[in-house]
Amino acid sequence: MGKSFLRRTSNRILHLVARLGPGSQSLRPFLHRLRGVSVGNGVFIGDDVYIDNEYPECVEIHDNVSISMRAILIAHTRGPGRIVLERDSFIGPNAVLCCYAGREIRIGAGAVVAAGAVVTRSVPARTLVAPPPSRAVARLQKPLTLQTSIDEFLAGMVPIPRPDPKRRKQEMR
Repeated sequence: MGKSFLRRTSNRILHLVARLGPGSQSLRPFLHRLRGVSVGNGVFIGDDVYIDNEYPECVEIHDNVSISMRAILIAHTRGPGRIVLERDSFIGPNAVLCCYAGREIRIGAGAVVAAGAVVTRSVPARTLVAPPPSRAVARLQKPLTLQTSIDEFLAGMVPIPRPDPKRRKQEMR
C-alpha cells in the first residue's frame, strides 16, 4: 500500500527544511527522523544533503556518521532498496549513493566515500573509495559560449591521446 498524499507532502516539506535549515547535528537529524530515516547519535548532516524523498525509511544512519554538503542518498531506483551507513563512516561532498530495487548498499564502519564519488555497491569497513582523477581529454579550438553552437564546439575539439601505461613504466626504469 502506498503512502498517503499527506504523508508524502509532509516528507517533502520536512526534507526541504532539513536541506536548507541550520543544525547539522541537531535540527537536520531530528527532521530526518520525523521523515522515517533511522538516524543514530552524533550524526552530522551537512548543508543541502538529499536523503531519499520517496523512501526515507529505507535509509539507516548509524552513530557518529558524517554526511558532507550536497551528498545525495537515493534508496530507490525502480522500487525501494536500502542504504546503510555504518558507525563512524564519512560521506564526502557531492558524493552520490544510489541503490536499486531489492538491493542494499552498506558503507562499512569507518569507511570513507571521497568527494564526488558515485557508489552503487557496498563499501567494506575502513575502506576509502574515490572517483578517478579528472584529466584533460581534448584541446579546444572554440570556447563553449552562448554564441558558440554545440556543432562548432565539437568540431573544434582535438583529442589528447592517452599515454600508454606500458611505455610509461618502461621509461621509469
